[in-house]
Amino acid sequence: MQGNPEANESMEPGSGTPGAPPSSEAAAAVERSIRRTEVAPSPSPNKRRSWEAKYTATERGWMTTRILPAPTFHAGRPISDPQAEMAPRLLKSMGNLDIISHKDRCDSQASHDGHNPQTTAPRRRASVTLTPYLSAPERMDHSSGLSFSPCSPVCLCSNKLPLAPSIQPSMDQKSVSCGLGKGCPWLIGLLGEGLRCMGSVAELCQEALNHAGELLAAEGATLSLVRKVYDGGSDLEEVIALTAIGCNQAHQKQLQGVMELVLATGSPINLRDAHKDPRFKVDSDQRSTIRTVLGVPLMNHKREVFGVVIMVNKRNGSGYHSAFTTVDEKVLSNHMDVLGMVLENIQLYESSRQEAKRSQALVEMAQVLSKKHHSFEVLLSKMAATIMPFTHAQYCTIFIPSDLNSVSKDQIVFSCVIHLECEELGATCQIYRREHDISDIDPSHACQTMIAMETLNMAKSTVESERSIICCPVRNERSENVIAVCQLMNKRTRDSDELEPFNRYDERLLEDLGVYCGLALQYAHTVKITEARRASIEVTEEVLAYHITAAEQDIKALQEAPIPSAESLNILDFRFSDFGLPEDATTQATVRMFLDLNLLQDFNIDYKSLCQWVLTVRRGYRSNVPYHNWSHALSTAQSMFAMLMATDQLQSIFSRLEILALMIATLNHDIDHRGVSNSYIERSQQPLAQLYGHSSLENHHYNLCIFILNNTGSQILSGLSVEDQRAVLHMIKRAILATNLNVYMQRRGEFISLGEKSWVNWRSEKQRDLLRSMLMTASDLSAITKPWPEQKRIANLVAMEFFAQGDKEREEFKTKPIDIMDRENSTRLPYMQVEYIDEICFPLYKAVSKLFDSCSPLLNACERNRKNWLLLAEGTQGEKLEDHCSLRLETHRNEEEETARGREQLKQD
Repeated sequence: MQGNPEANESMEPGSGTPGAPPSSEAAAAVERSIRRTEVAPSPSPNKRRSWEAKYTATERGWMTTRILPAPTFHAGRPISDPQAEMAPRLLKSMGNLDIISHKDRCDSQASHDGHNPQTTAPRRRASVTLTPYLSAPERMDHSSGLSFSPCSPVCLCSNKLPLAPSIQPSMDQKSVSCGLGKGCPWLIGLLGEGLRCMGSVAELCQEALNHAGELLAAEGATLSLVRKVYDGGSDLEEVIALTAIGCNQAHQKQLQGVMELVLATGSPINLRDAHKDPRFKVDSDQRSTIRTVLGVPLMNHKREVFGVVIMVNKRNGSGYHSAFTTVDEKVLSNHMDVLGMVLENIQLYESSRQEAKRSQALVEMAQVLSKKHHSFEVLLSKMAATIMPFTHAQYCTIFIPSDLNSVSKDQIVFSCVIHLECEELGATCQIYRREHDISDIDPSHACQTMIAMETLNMAKSTVESERSIICCPVRNERSENVIAVCQLMNKRTRDSDELEPFNRYDERLLEDLGVYCGLALQYAHTVKITEARRASIEVTEEVLAYHITAAEQDIKALQEAPIPSAESLNILDFRFSDFGLPEDATTQATVRMFLDLNLLQDFNIDYKSLCQWVLTVRRGYRSNVPYHNWSHALSTAQSMFAMLMATDQLQSIFSRLEILALMIATLNHDIDHRGVSNSYIERSQQPLAQLYGHSSLENHHYNLCIFILNNTGSQILSGLSVEDQRAVLHMIKRAILATNLNVYMQRRGEFISLGEKSWVNWRSEKQRDLLRSMLMTASDLSAITKPWPEQKRIANLVAMEFFAQGDKEREEFKTKPIDIMDRENSTRLPYMQVEYIDEICFPLYKAVSKLFDSCSPLLNACERNRKNWLLLAEGTQGEKLEDHCSLRLETHRNEEEETARGREQLKQD
């Protein structure tokens, strides 16, 4: 908000005696202005909605190529809290002060100050093709509107300053009179009117020097403030030039030594006769009109010097030069203590305001980064457009080198240049991206930044046109390589077209932009790699689908072949063995299982799709794996089929979807098995372990099962509803993961306890899930229940696979494998088989037999094979084994007869 014009006029230079108290009319005007500014209304809802609508239109404009009208960012939200306009009291400063110069202005922000913008004509630019990108808040350079909390007037000449950082020894007030009454008019005006009438820090300092100069009867004064430079050092920057009569720039240089001495010592210096004092250096060929000099430091509350004030040529009542007195020194020190406090608070406010601007810019850049963009150029352009209004830069350019991995000092080629221009349109500014004709953009400073790998600020360049350029490297967080360069150019003020150097706040904002640009480039690079890998995966899946899918002639042969009965294939018998069975007969046996379970009719499975699916699953097993191959998959599926067909009890417990899931799971539970265990895959850090983390093989089997089910022509679940497909896939996954023996050992105790119960509630999904898991393991381990010759043959195949893994572990890991995989323990195979039966197999088949009597042949066969392995282990196999074989054949015939009688009895029932 603007103050009262009458109050502003009362404080203009030349309107009255400097330092004189304001008139009653002016004071009343100032009081009215203060009352108006302390209680300001919040923006109306209509204006807020209008702003939001325009901002939304701008956001949509990012994603289109149409040129949209530039929305206005209104910066006129006044402060509703009266305390927000009160300058902070004496606060702790953070680090050394960097007082802004007379060219700096307290840039008003939308969230802090109100402002009535003045319309300015747009600057003329070269005619180029432009695309609008962002409308930004109007740049406003005017006083920050600070004021101090009211307090009782204090005479600065009394040495009793409650707010002064340093308390000097008290003196008699009469001996140190201000000369203008009991109160200090400068302080009264400062406390009453605040800084609203001060257009800049320079004007504030000028008012203080005018008042102090009157008190001390000095001819002239000068004030310089400490300025931080970009190399980490500091120097004095002139804020108020020497104004004494007859003094010029040469006299200012003569005072430089005195100012530096005050700055170094932090103490006042009083030169009663400058020409005779060695601290005042004048060349022999120079004449100086400076007779007396008084210099005092400006200090913050930490007693750190951040400025120096010099008074020259005190005149007495007769108009002659006289020396500055001790009282003059104390009066000037007291005034400068208050001025130092004011300047420190201004700097604290400016720092907090700049931090607020920086936080706002960071939030906006984070919001831009979090959104989806169709190209990284658009993403970088949006982030660059975010900081341009805050830095007042006319141009922002992002240079991306062609080779991100190396930077050649001889020649740097930029593959992408993103150039944005800010165009002032009256009270607003609009940012465009130049898409064509960027040949005139000078990349020399970006090349220097690429080579130096550090921020480059041309503020001290000898070439005036280069002083308003700053470049910042964009780094890769991992490699610390420079992957791009951000450049700001032409910082302008609102009042003129003069170029200013970028300050440290601009530098920090640009470095923040560099960080976000680095994240954006890495994100774009990651997306590019991800897209390439996704495409590679799709190609790999396409190749896999082609090679894993059965040939059309094989599918047609199986489709047209007559499928033998289950009895002729012997797949109803727990003693089934595919050893010696033709390969075509194995797939026909699989089809027969689905036919006899009536799955094709229940789930509308296309017969040709079933044939292709069975043949594709068979091709998914590796033929070079001794045991975990298609033969094992068929044996596992046959065991599940035999248990389901042995009695109607299991089929009545399970739903039709559960039976379908079990049959699919048994055929796919070891597909693409590599002949090694999960522990070996994890120890060797194979991709499967990195992909799944645990149960690597089982998860891989399931995913390949899903891949085949989704393969064109093998979609046997296409007749199911979406809900049924989701349910059956969930059960398939649970069933395949249950074949991990670790999972079995964790759940075995719960299943055995079910066998001890007189009644089990099979309606419970939890109980049925446990039963499905245990039946999967029982089918997977059913090789231990096969007739003795078949069991011994399979045991040798398992040992061959285990010993091969043990050899790999011995060679790769330089460690001794466990006993069952150690080839040196091959003679202990019978003992290990007995342990395997006792610890793994027998408890499972015993529990299954207790729950379902029809599965008792599995338990009986397991016990017989244990006896055979035990005899073999004890070395008494010999003729006893032959006798046992004869007994086994006779027992086998008896079991067949008992099974036939049992089936006849079931049919009669």
